[in-house]
Amino acid sequence: MHCDTLWYHANLITVDGPGLGVIEDGVIAATDGRIVHVGATGSAAHLQPAQRIDCGGRWISPGLVDCHTHLVYAGNRAGEFEQRLQGVSYADIARAGGGIVSTVRATRAASDAELIAASLPRLDAMLAEGITTIEIKSGYGLTLEDESKQLRVARELGRLRAVEVVPTFLGAHAVPPGRQAQDYIDEVCAVMIPAMAADGLAEAVDVFCETIGFSAAQAEQVFVAAGRHGLAVKIHAEQLSNQHGAALAARHGALSADHIEHLDADGIAAMRAAGTVAVLLPGAFYFTRDTTVPPIAALRAAGVPLALATDSNPGTSPLTSPLLAMNMAATLFRMTVEECIAGFTREAARALGRHERIGRLAPGLDCNLAVWDIQAPADLVYRMGFNPLHARVMRGVSV
Repeated sequence: MHCDTLWYHANLITVDGPGLGVIEDGVIAATDGRIVHVGATGSAAHLQPAQRIDCGGRWISPGLVDCHTHLVYAGNRAGEFEQRLQGVSYADIARAGGGIVSTVRATRAASDAELIAASLPRLDAMLAEGITTIEIKSGYGLTLEDESKQLRVARELGRLRAVEVVPTFLGAHAVPPGRQAQDYIDEVCAVMIPAMAADGLAEAVDVFCETIGFSAAQAEQVFVAAGRHGLAVKIHAEQLSNQHGAALAARHGALSADHIEHLDADGIAAMRAAGTVAVLLPGAFYFTRDTTVPPIAALRAAGVPLALATDSNPGTSPLTSPLLAMNMAATLFRMTVEECIAGFTREAARALGRHERIGRLAPGLDCNLAVWDIQAPADLVYRMGFNPLHARVMRGVSV
């Protein structure tokens, strides 16, 4: 059997099967950017590769997937961080005209080129730690023109770097200054979502359902409009309070419900029934000094898939390290090593509706790999401020 590339003398974290699906002293082969074989060294005799790569006993995992970021924005909110250190709450900052709205002002004022220049260093930091797929949300424009600008820039980042960008429309992120929430949601549903779908700028629609965001009824209005135009749905839910947004999103077949610190039993049951992924964001939990831990044990017991993400954004999680996010999840949320690694691979892919194509090492999937200088998988979660990435492979090609 001919193939393009064979990686050998490697230990594999397949995340396919029981546990992490570890194969010690394994091989992986790819042709035309797709995995064609995964197995122990003795299983590769039939392969005739054009190129052989000796991994020297290193570990290979699927390329990491960050399924929740707000990577494209302008401006800086370090001043708000200082305010929070002095005891001012995130909600109070938002009500005073800071928070999301302050980033909106800076992002509206920036050109496409300026947004690209600001966003590339953040993206590069993530790629340097093994990211091969990244979701990027809009939400800092709050007009059709500026939301479209953010999503254009997100797609351009995917052309400038070897990474798959998944664009999500988050027009319902905050109420624009001078607007009423319902009037703005009506515009999101009647004007913006149809335009995003027609222009092919977004794959999914997200909404911030919260006391300082939008009501459950308004979130449902967004979900109905998204479904009408063939777009998947997601939700920022139960971060500051329980608005029952996760259960609502699950009833609309949402890919994921994200944050969910205040999620209740009904929400967990609805997510389980719908297959909606719980996306946990320890960076935001840490940065805002939250004390309400997501109901990890109850989610785990219910069999709800647990994904992890950086939530990279300027105000509540200026984090560009998936490896640190794993450590935070283990330390703050008591997630296991297996859950943390699966959360940035298989389950993150599921949260993006891509689990049949990425997030595991299995024949037929895209050959997106991260090659690590580690002694064991736990090293990816254990170390802080240490990057053991040896190589990143995108669709079968080292990048």
